Amino acid sequence: MLTNVNETYNDPKKLANDYVHDVYKQLKVRNPDEIEFLQATREIFDSLRPVFMKNPHYIDHGILERITEPDRIITFRVTWEDDQGKVHVNRGYRIQFNSELGPYKGGIRYHPSVNLSIMKFLAFEQIFKNSLTGQPIGGGKGGSDFDPKNKSEREIMRFTQSFMTELSKYLGPDKDVPAGDIGVGRREVGYMAGQYNRINGGFEPGVFTGKDPNYGGSLGRQEATGYGTVYFAEEMLKTNDLSFKGSRVIVSGSGNVSTYAMEKAIELGATVIACSDSSGYIYDENGIDVETVKQIKEGSGERIKTYRKYHETAKYVKGCENIWSLPCEIVLPCATQNELDEHAAATLIQNGLKAIAEGANMPCTQEAIELFQEKGILFAPAKAANAGGVAVSAMEMSQNSMRLNWTAEEVDEKLKEVMKNIYKSCVEAAEKYGHTGDLVVGANIAGFLKVANAMVSHGIR
Repeated sequence: MLTNVNETYNDPKKLANDYVHDVYKQLKVRNPDEIEFLQATREIFDSLRPVFMKNPHYIDHGILERITEPDRIITFRVTWEDDQGKVHVNRGYRIQFNSELGPYKGGIRYHPSVNLSIMKFLAFEQIFKNSLTGQPIGGGKGGSDFDPKNKSEREIMRFTQSFMTELSKYLGPDKDVPAGDIGVGRREVGYMAGQYNRINGGFEPGVFTGKDPNYGGSLGRQEATGYGTVYFAEEMLKTNDLSFKGSRVIVSGSGNVSTYAMEKAIELGATVIACSDSSGYIYDENGIDVETVKQIKEGSGERIKTYRKYHETAKYVKGCENIWSLPCEIVLPCATQNELDEHAAATLIQNGLKAIAEGANMPCTQEAIELFQEKGILFAPAKAANAGGVAVSAMEMSQNSMRLNWTAEEVDEKLKEVMKNIYKSCVEAAEKYGHTGDLVVGANIAGFLKVANAMVSHGIR
């Protein structure tokens, strides 16, 4: 925190720069080993300097210091027994980061890479993503270092029930409403809801989103993140006289987000030439058949290399990093954080890239983003482009509260409108604060302002 704030008020730029610098320096001291969290905060901090120049009262209220410290961090032991009777211990997390706009909202991830830094980065990003949707939801995230790969359905159920036995005491429809994420789909959310209801002695559909539509879930939720990413990208392309129609598209990943991003891009006239999983990628210059990908990943749960059994003209390449060497016009990174670095960005640009929209959370490194922007590549940041999933989750909460079910068409129309509004908000914020056309700055500022104003209105707490 600045020690001589009043002396610098005559120089708003110095005031803003010193404030951002000092708070980030303090953040690094307090969180020295949290690489992903520091990366996420740094990217947002850099965008907010013009906000503090125009609005120094945010400095007086200590908004940056407060917004970067979670309301609470919940960590706990998860003990479970495998099919052979062996006992295992994993670590569970829930980061309830900010509830200024509404109950904590954010997914639960099962992946061996899960740690405190990744959980905090995801929860921090969720604050601004949720703000951008215009829905009354705060930011949170949770998960475990449990690896669901090669686990039986009963093992996943037992782990999830143990996980929820501890986490359930912190949840509620007006407190914290989790959803799925990597490694957690409709099945796992069902186990969570079942265990929560078992513990609490009743049926509460509003505590989780991403549920089966037959049991309180929303139609269109499974498709929402992938569709929303493409809807946002479509607005960005349209504004710049470009289109998915006739474009070659690369989509990293082959999970839920990737699959439905491919589906919608193809529907809009694109040719998706490649997709991947953690083992490698498939390439077909004539276009990937998304229905086959669905059959492999959602049906049999096999690796993406199985695609060649059905389409012999496709090529399979072991290792997914070289997917970015393929010439294309549009890229949708939908796998995981920091999957696309500066070297990959340079290769894509050299091969004719026109636009990129992040479907995963922070899939591009900061160096890659800077290179894209420097070379004039259209860039849609994750907190804006992949907000469709949480937007429809909020719609699911609304349907649960009203005991109503909207049609898939109704949900899709609402999703399109949300993504158009997010794009408009990003464009307007970037222009207002002197960064016309920069959607990274626009998304950060638009998301921040709504939360910051709520924090000022609610007083220091």
